[in-house]
Amino acid sequence: SRLTAGNQETVCALIQTPTEPVTLTITLDLDSSSTKIGELSFQTEIYRCFQFMVPMVSSTTVGSISVKIRGRVDVTTKETKVLIEPPAFIHIVQTDKPIYKPGQTGKCSYIIKQDPNSNRIAQWLNESIDGGILDLSHPTIPEAAQGIYVITAETDKGETISYNFEIKEYVLPKFEVTVNLPSVITILDEEVTIEICGKYTYGKLVLGSVKAEFCRRAITGFWLRPSQSRDICKTFRLTVSIPFRLNVLERHISAGVTLKASGSARFTTRVRTITFEDVSSAYKPGLPFNGKATTTIKETNPKPFRGLRLPDYGTAYHYVRRFHSTSNSYVGFSGDNEDLPCDKDGSLWAQYIIQGEDVMRGQRFLNFYYLVSPRGLQSPNIVLGQDTEPRIASVNKGYVRISLKNVMDLAPVAQVAIYTIVSSGQIVADSRDFPVQLCLKNKVSLEFSATQELPGAKTTLTLQAQPSSLCSVRAIDQSVLLLKSEKELTTDYVYNQLPVQKMWGYDYRIEDRISCSSRPWEIARIGWNAIHRARRDRNSRMILPIPEGDDVRTVFKVIRLFLVVCCRSSGSTSLEKTVPDTITKWAAGAFCVSPAGFGVAPNVGLTAFQPFFVSLTLPYSVVRGEVFTLKATVFNYLPKCIMVKVTLANSDQFTFQNCDGCVYSSVCLCAEESKTFSWIVTPTALGDVSLKVSAEAERSLKRCGKEKVTVPTEGRIDTVITNLLVEAEGVPQMVSYNALLCPAMSKNISLELPEEFVTGSERASVSVLGDLMGRAMKNLDKLLAMPYGCGEQNMLLFAPNIFILDYLKSTGQLKDSTLKTAVGYLESGYQRELNYKHDDGSYSAFGMSDASGNTWLTTFVMKSFNAAKSYIFVDQKYVQDARTWLSGLQKPDGCIQSVGRLFHNGMKGGVSDDVSLTAYVAAAMLELDGNADVRPNSLNFYNITNLYTVALMSYTFTLAGDEDMRSKLITQLDEESTNEGGSIHWKRDGASETDLDSVEVEMTSYVLLALLSGPSLPDFGLDYAAGIVRWLAQQQNPFGGFSSTQDTVVALQALAKYASATYSPEGSTTVTVTSAGGLNKQFTINNENRLLYQEEKLSEIPGEYTIKAEGQSCVLAQISLFYNIPPPSDFSAFQISTDTRGRCDLPRPEFMLFVHVKFQGRREETNMVVINIKLLSGYILQDDSLKMLKENRLVKRVDVEEGFINIYLDGLKKDQEETLDVTLEEDQQVENLKPAVVKVYDYYQTSDQAVTDYTSPCKK
Repeated sequence: SRLTAGNQETVCALIQTPTEPVTLTITLDLDSSSTKIGELSFQTEIYRCFQFMVPMVSSTTVGSISVKIRGRVDVTTKETKVLIEPPAFIHIVQTDKPIYKPGQTGKCSYIIKQDPNSNRIAQWLNESIDGGILDLSHPTIPEAAQGIYVITAETDKGETISYNFEIKEYVLPKFEVTVNLPSVITILDEEVTIEICGKYTYGKLVLGSVKAEFCRRAITGFWLRPSQSRDICKTFRLTVSIPFRLNVLERHISAGVTLKASGSARFTTRVRTITFEDVSSAYKPGLPFNGKATTTIKETNPKPFRGLRLPDYGTAYHYVRRFHSTSNSYVGFSGDNEDLPCDKDGSLWAQYIIQGEDVMRGQRFLNFYYLVSPRGLQSPNIVLGQDTEPRIASVNKGYVRISLKNVMDLAPVAQVAIYTIVSSGQIVADSRDFPVQLCLKNKVSLEFSATQELPGAKTTLTLQAQPSSLCSVRAIDQSVLLLKSEKELTTDYVYNQLPVQKMWGYDYRIEDRISCSSRPWEIARIGWNAIHRARRDRNSRMILPIPEGDDVRTVFKVIRLFLVVCCRSSGSTSLEKTVPDTITKWAAGAFCVSPAGFGVAPNVGLTAFQPFFVSLTLPYSVVRGEVFTLKATVFNYLPKCIMVKVTLANSDQFTFQNCDGCVYSSVCLCAEESKTFSWIVTPTALGDVSLKVSAEAERSLKRCGKEKVTVPTEGRIDTVITNLLVEAEGVPQMVSYNALLCPAMSKNISLELPEEFVTGSERASVSVLGDLMGRAMKNLDKLLAMPYGCGEQNMLLFAPNIFILDYLKSTGQLKDSTLKTAVGYLESGYQRELNYKHDDGSYSAFGMSDASGNTWLTTFVMKSFNAAKSYIFVDQKYVQDARTWLSGLQKPDGCIQSVGRLFHNGMKGGVSDDVSLTAYVAAAMLELDGNADVRPNSLNFYNITNLYTVALMSYTFTLAGDEDMRSKLITQLDEESTNEGGSIHWKRDGASETDLDSVEVEMTSYVLLALLSGPSLPDFGLDYAAGIVRWLAQQQNPFGGFSSTQDTVVALQALAKYASATYSPEGSTTVTVTSAGGLNKQFTINNENRLLYQEEKLSEIPGEYTIKAEGQSCVLAQISLFYNIPPPSDFSAFQISTDTRGRCDLPRPEFMLFVHVKFQGRREETNMVVINIKLLSGYILQDDSLKMLKENRLVKRVDVEEGFINIYLDGLKKDQEETLDVTLEEDQQVENLKPAVVKVYDYYQTSDQAVTDYTSPCKK
């Protein structure tokens, strides 16, 4: 009763004993159209099948098949409703692993990706699928919201499928703990056996201890703890008295890793159970009644049958009734209901009893018909079968054999019906579902060249499939699956995705009206019998419905894993790979798509392992002069003892000495043992210090106890090289000297160090770029040497990419590699910023943890998202939602209301606050589409003395096209400008005379934007703009940014506009750098390398340098100086101090660090404040302390990076001291510990800062 659009279907007709010539006509009626399926004239008994093509439909539609039989006089018509459905596809989504860390790239195939907050963070439209596999990937961000992500795919036919994966912070488990215990314990059991095992992913047992707790639910029972340093595969015997649950706490001694596992057992009074399987609900007299009765004991393991009488051990019942047949004739399938093999033809047997009176006189043969329906196939095979000559006077008994071809096509269930029509017109029938072994036509297999290889060795993965298959292959560390299991892609899984497994019943749209009659249906007799569609009428008790559905040979739209390969004509391909260095087990799987069908390979494993190996334990970083203990643990998994020699290679970057009493050669290490070797190391160089440790199995005639030592033939030596970061003591400082040099220009630069600095920390370099935007392009991910921990700072990773891409695109310099890098930053920034979105469409610095959105940040995000849509997917709903929210903030006087904390101090200053914010919002809306939702009457510049506001308004009126107001504002600004040495900028009242002021950079940049975003004004052309650019270029830091977030963004936007306006591909320039000490270095810049970052280290510090340019184009040169200073003690806007309180008697000493901070500057309140705590070498932040810190009312966010803690505060009020505390614990022992620095600063006014230091009270 179901047809699939676009498929070729079959309808068969059986006409018995017609008494006159008749014509049979079969038609398919759909909507208002009618399609003739077949027409035939005959006058003798016939059996005929007609094939037809089902018309296409876009949605499920009800049609009808009409059968008309016309004789000389009579016409009989029968109509059956059918459901016509669009073709169904199977979509399989699979990622390269089930769980990701923030910042990792997920590889799979999908169309729409949503984060845990239902934000659409990525989408792909109109993607075509080649060969059945769509290959896509998408990076996540380090700050990605942790939780469940949803991938949704939708086809052009409206079919959708969703797939979930998780993002969370995790550490991969190195081993697995398993608990084996009976699932059921009976009241007769006096004791039970429990086995607890800890195994590494590479198959070896863990050395450690196990703590096992046997508990009644919520009630502690007892625990067992065997001795240390043994493998933890242990067996316990437990005396049974109460229901219990088992929890296992396992500890791995050498690494201090703890993992848990649990199991549970159920108590029962039922010693045995009996169940009936494959037993019919009705019996047919004279035919065998088949079925199974299974007894189970304890863990439901089948036991030998011991009869049905089980006194006091439970009873099972199964009720059956007599099958109704008015003629007492029956047919029924015989034999067990076992799975039919899928790789060969099958056969079924049916037994029949036909009473003599049901056979017509003169009838020579008894005709049986059967229908075989795979998964509800609409075209059942109706085959004419014959048996021996029937007898009228007696009961006819016998068997009918049904042959099944292409059994694989019938999976997962072959639904078979057999019937015959007796002389009375009654249909005698039976049906049964026969399970079929699950097979796929595309036979796919994977095989590694060896099941175990050494790390770093070559291995070959051979894939075998049908010729011309397109296959997706992945290999995943088994540790990932221990952390989060996933549903494995298997043949069973594929079949479970079929829209229809087997059919039963009728769709309500085509179901016949139910009649109250219980009389068996008789075929109307007009001299012939017709079966137009074998099915059961609701009044019949015999013929069962024939199920329908889709064949497994459906078009599969499958998702990729990590590698897509194409099989050659031979059907085989080999992938040669290098085994990763990680000692673990790798699980590989594959699936393939081809014209022959879909196939899945069973998973195969490759164990990366070697007979023995060494593992290093050391801190992430130390300060020069500190002493730490380097530990090397050597594992031996050979079956025999070996003699080990362990060596730490000499280096000029550090000194070391052996620990007291330590032995490093001729050390016995027997099977399944490990030993740790230690050295006392003192780094002498700064930067990355390389440590090289080798473990070697020595040849020796000595014995280990009574056992001879052995030497492995492979993997006799294991060498590990790792880097340790060695930092200089003190507070890092950086100074940059910039020069925009045009031909025949030169600049003298004097590198000077302060009176107090850390010797050896000084370093300097000179760099040259032929493009004004080159330095920013090189450092898009680190424009500022400060953290990116809130919604506004994140935009620094986002917005500059847009300006640079626009510039490169407009000047024809955009390369694919640059586009790919910048788009990656845009996508990451877009995802990250959505973490800070509120439900009303606004944004704030810390997202939903803030009480409301922030006017200024929402404006910034709105205009940036809109500008990025040319390069990445941006859901325009977010842009419109932000605009709607901002429009709702307009007050009656036309000004925009400031909502949320206004971090940007440049917009503060008396009466100009509202005007500055309104001008900013208006400019952003004008950048969107040239229309501003705010009323211009609010932007009255009279009586405004704040230069920042005037500069911002000059840009706003430029965008609005008000040339009169623009001219007045720029003229006023010119009168207030500062001209020094050919450069032009604007000063802020109260700004520092020595440190860069971020507001000065920003308002100077707004003036430059105003000049370049409209028609040229007299006396304010490109020559005037060049003076502004010269000053801005001098303020850039070594990374291409400026002082803070917003000044960097606005300045780069202005510089990009200037660079586009003045770009010329012609000419080349030579830059010469000389020094008093004899340095003479030349750089050549031309159109080919103008974006190339050319850098040379400088050795003369302090020193006098001259930079000179000769040629046809301007270049940007910079000398950068880096050094450390001791923590300063002079006055600053902040006051900071520390004290500590230690618990030094613990196995892992810990102490509380109290940071006292107070603002004592000119303002009544600071902007956002960051406290940066450098961790002592070998120390880490305690987890509980991190949780408590985040709960502090002052703290908005805490970021823990390698070696640092960044604490974000909303702000500090003047002269009000606040105290924060953190608990630090020793992770690696370091001697001669150097103090670590704590720094506090205003994020938007970085010149306001203070520094102090601290050390551990346990090391004094």
